[in-house]
Formats: sequence, C-alpha cells, structure tokens
Amino acid sequence: MRFRHPDGSTVHLAYCTNVHPAETLDGVLAQLRDHCEPVRRRLGRDRLGIGLWLARDAAHALVTDPAALRALRTELDRRGLEVVTLNGFPYEGFGAEEVKYRVYTPDWADPARLEHTTALARVLAGLLPDDVTDGSISTLPLAWRTAHDATRAQRARTALRTLAERLDAIEELTGRSLRIGLEPEPGCVVETTRDAIAPLTAVGHHRIGVCVDTCHLATSFEDPHTALDALTAARVPVVKSQLSAALHAEHPHLPEVREALAAFAEPRFLHQTRTATPAGLRATDDLDEALAGHALPDAAPWRAHFHVPLHAAPAAPLTSTLPVLKAALARLVGGPAPLTHHLEVETYTWQALPPELRPKGRAQLAEGIAAELTLARDLLTDLGLKELP
Repeated sequence: MRFRHPDGSTVHLAYCTNVHPAETLDGVLAQLRDHCEPVRRRLGRDRLGIGLWLARDAAHALVTDPAALRALRTELDRRGLEVVTLNGFPYEGFGAEEVKYRVYTPDWADPARLEHTTALARVLAGLLPDDVTDGSISTLPLAWRTAHDATRAQRARTALRTLAERLDAIEELTGRSLRIGLEPEPGCVVETTRDAIAPLTAVGHHRIGVCVDTCHLATSFEDPHTALDALTAARVPVVKSQLSAALHAEHPHLPEVREALAAFAEPRFLHQTRTATPAGLRATDDLDEALAGHALPDAAPWRAHFHVPLHAAPAAPLTSTLPVLKAALARLVGGPAPLTHHLEVETYTWQALPPELRPKGRAQLAEGIAAELTLARDLLTDLGLKELP
C-alpha cells in the first residue's frame, strides 16, 4: 500500500511475511498464493506491499539462480504484490516449535550473517518495483548481549562496513539504493534506540541505520519522541519502522493479572519482560521468568515483548501498547517530512496467542492481517497522508 505524504514523497506500508513459516523458495511462492493475495483481496486493493522474510535456503536459491529471481518477481506482479523491504532478522527456523534464543544466530560477528544479508540485498535489488529505487532490510541488533565481547564487537563493525561497501556497489550496478536497519530489541547488545547511536556512529555510513520496532520501543519503556529526536540529532537514519504493539499489564501484583499474563507465556518465542523502577529498568529474558516468584518487581506496570494484533487489544485486565505505536507513527510520518518511508506491520505471533485468540485457519488469519493493515491505513490518513491506488 502506498501513501502520498504532504511533502510529495511516497510512504510504503507492508505486512511482514514472517508470520507464515517457510524456509524454501517453494514455500515462499505458496505464501503468496495462500496468504498474501487473499489479504490483498480482503482489502479490496489492486496492490499490496509485503515485507518478505526469506530464510537462508530461500535467499540462497534466489541469489544463485537469476531465473528463479525473475520468476518470483513475475509471481509478485501477477498476484498484485510488491516488495520494497525485507525482514532479514531471522536466519532460519523461525517456524520451528521452539525459536527462543536461536533467532539471534548467526550474529554480526559471524561471517554467515554478512553473507546472508548480502544475498538479501542482491535479491531485493531484483524485486523492487520498476518505479521504486529505494529498498530496506531490517536485521538483528548486532547480537544477543551474552554472546558479545570487544573482539566480536570489532568483527561486527567490520562486517557492517563491508556490507555498506557492497551496497554501494549494488547501487552503482543496478541504480537501486538499499539500506540496512539494526532493529533494537530487549536483551540484545542494542536494546534501545539510544544503544544504537554509538555503534552506528562508529560504523559511520549512511546506508546503515535503525529499524524502529514500536513493540520493542514500548517494551523498553522508551518515549517515542525522545528516542526519535535523539536519532535525528545523531544523524542516524530510520531505515524502516515495524508497527507492532507489546503486551501491557498495569497492575502486575494482582493475581488475576498474573493469571492473564500466564496465558501468553508460551514455548515458541522469547517474551522479554520489563518494568520501570526509580532505579531504572528491571528485566527478565522471558515472561515465565517474570511470573516465577519475585524475579521482577511488580509495583509498577510490566510490558512484555509479545506482538499482539494491532486492532485487537487483549481482554482486561491486560492491554497493548498501541498508544506508543500511535505516538511513534505521528513523529515518524506526521511532520513536514517523513523520518522513514518504509512501514511494516509485524505481528508474527498469531499462532502463539492463547488458544481462544488464535485464528482458526487461513481465512481468519487473512482477516486479522487485513484488519491490522486497515488500522494502520486509517492512522496514516488521519496524519494527512493520502492513500494511492
């Protein structure tokens, strides 16, 4: 979905396909048929943006076979779909029964991460619509914190500089300008947008910026205006933003609130949980850890890294951080010029929701994704953007 900003530029809205498990190119093609096109039809649009997630095997198949890449591009066009952004965070196995910490490997100190992201960039250059020159890829924020030391930090910086050089070469060859956004996430080396400034300044290249995930922003209790002002002041580009909402518990000391939270503690994904105290943030790596005994103070609200559907906040006594998303979006695209032109709805946790909230089959999932995109569209038009055909 495309929108015209009052400054005349185009803002792209997509939804991320990491909600649909697929590791191979055949799996990606099936996603387009079984999920993406049905969402487009539900929205009544001739064109729908998707933020493709390409696992290692799928990316390798596309980058080594020009005919396969052309076939994917043809299939996107045929189904009324377009790609301006990729989710390069998960490497493989994102549809596994247990993902947890595995999603952070390989990290940016591992050569496999550089090679995979380079492959994604080459693929994206071939998938961009004919009238679009700028593409974006989100990636993990360097590493999970426990796997990082000074030596690995230096390797990561070197890898990012090498990637920037490769992106320069891709633009020279194809005319397509691609950028990478480190996606701050709780528990990682770059947990907050503030944490991103120093390493990105050290890398010092305009092609390497941040991807602002509004669920992660909220989970870390960052104020959107403060965060985005700091990035702007540091001249760190916002390459893309993922529009997502975290789980919020206003009164975590109450038994009924803990019982409601326990329904969201599940075995597949990591749900980092945070609370703001006078002494600073207190944290656990997962929601079940927070609920066990007194691992986390419960005198103030908790927020958990659980991407809840934008249009359907959890039932009381829980809610979502949709207000943080709205404040961030207003700052991102509500001003005289957009801070980013790439927006992506990223609720990948539909099948990890408590059983009574999970979609029952493809049709309900498509309906839910369409409802999220409708909400995002309405927020954008309320900010003065005009939806394009």
